[in-house]
Amino acid sequence: MKQIKFIRANKTKFGGAEVYLSRLSEQLNILGIPHQLVHSRIPKFLPSWLRVLFFNIQVCSNKKDNIYFSLERISCADIYRAGDGVHKIFVDIEKKSQLNPLHKVYIYLEEKCFQNAKKIIANSNMIKQQIIDTYGIDKNKIDVIYNGISLENPNFKESYLKLNQEFSINKNNGEKIFLYVGSGFKRKGVEEFLIILSKLKFQNFKAFVIGKEKKINYYKNLAKELGIDTKVIFTGPRDDVKDFYTISDIFLFPTRYEPFSNVVLEAMNYSNVVITTKQNGASEILDENYTMKSSKDYTIVEKIDDLLVNQEKIDKIKLDNMQIVKNFTIEKNVEKTLKVIEQIKGM
Repeated sequence: MKQIKFIRANKTKFGGAEVYLSRLSEQLNILGIPHQLVHSRIPKFLPSWLRVLFFNIQVCSNKKDNIYFSLERISCADIYRAGDGVHKIFVDIEKKSQLNPLHKVYIYLEEKCFQNAKKIIANSNMIKQQIIDTYGIDKNKIDVIYNGISLENPNFKESYLKLNQEFSINKNNGEKIFLYVGSGFKRKGVEEFLIILSKLKFQNFKAFVIGKEKKINYYKNLAKELGIDTKVIFTGPRDDVKDFYTISDIFLFPTRYEPFSNVVLEAMNYSNVVITTKQNGASEILDENYTMKSSKDYTIVEKIDDLLVNQEKIDKIKLDNMQIVKNFTIEKNVEKTLKVIEQIKGM
């Protein structure tokens, strides 16, 4: 009997694909669907490009009659979920060195993966079109299935009391809260986040930047140069992110490239106005009036200023987002994903 094996090199509670796989596996367990998760056994002391190649050998040499649902670029996937986007596009956007062997290996395996997979799942229409344009893949081979999250009910009073003790929040005085969540500050637009805040006419705000970053001092110094260092708090990674979502008003995520950010769904679930870029696949489910043309589209400043003095408008967008996100649950994602798996089983 064919067994479904889900492939992802890293085993961690952080990272969009890893979090998604954890949620997917949890739902499959609830449904009683047998499956197995396959992670890398390659020693971490090896160079990253070698680990990627050896992982491909590890999984493909052991495939046998199993169905491979891969979240990793491998040459033997039956179904490939392109949650990491198109690496060739990412390299161009981020101007990564063409001499780095890791990027060469990723692009080589990416092309093989797209060509060899029986079915490809893109998590946004943006990514589907990029796969078609970059590698000439037949559009009928690609299904778009948006990300899904487990919906939760926010408890504002509890979260506010907790964070107020630590950060002295003063929402009773009209203070607005901005939020950014994510690691990899350069690609995900923390510099642009800070510049936008510094350009606002409305200055009664506090902003939280949550996530891991090696060059954190650069961003702290930038906040100081922009004159907003007393308003911006860099928390580092946190286990209580949901409390920050709960108390915030505007989730601002001016990313340069994101296939589909789970953080957008999470922010919507916790009643936030969400502003991101059209380079984020998640923008496809948002009001285009609050979608930036690029991470440096500072025309958004005027729209944010207008929101900050119009609580009625903020409240309406928050309610709209909470309704929209109900269509993007992990249960609905799994239901659609299982249909793709059944198609492959029947081949």
